[in-house]
This record gives sequence, C-alpha cells and structure tokens, in this order.
Amino acid sequence: MTNEEVVAMTNRVFVESFELDEKDLTPEAHVFEDLGLDSLDTVDLVVALQQKFNVRIRDDERVRSIRTLNDVYEFILTIQREMAASN
Repeated sequence: MTNEEVVAMTNRVFVESFELDEKDLTPEAHVFEDLGLDSLDTVDLVVALQQKFNVRIRDDERVRSIRTLNDVYEFILTIQREMAASN
C-alpha cells in the first residue's frame, strides 16, 4: 500500500467516524487539540483503523505516542511494513 493510499484511507476513517471536514485533515493537525478527539474517541479510532487496515494495534504501546495525523499515517505504514516483513 502506498503512502498516499494510507493517507486517503486514514482520512476517510476520520471523516466517517468523527464527522470531520476533510479540509481540516492535514498531516500537522493535532488529533486532540485541532481535531477535537478525546480519550474515549481514541478507542473508536483504534477500532476503526484496525478494521480499515486489517491490522491489530490495540495492544501496541506505540499508539500512545500518536499526537498528529502524520503520526497516525507513519504508525499505520510501520505496522504494514512489519507485517510484510514477517510474512
């Protein structure tokens, strides 16, 4: 999957799950401060990302370091690379 596909699919999760405007979804956007998600929303975000990308991230401690949309993109790309390397 390309970087552009990951960005598009991730942005779609934010639009569909949190009713955000796609124009607000910039890589620098802070997930909590700029996009208005709270700690309960992060659970929904993890579930939605797991379903969209067919990955397991619930128990991954790296998810705690996510602050911006770019962090989300990089996190998904890293997990996909790890999955590809293990196959």
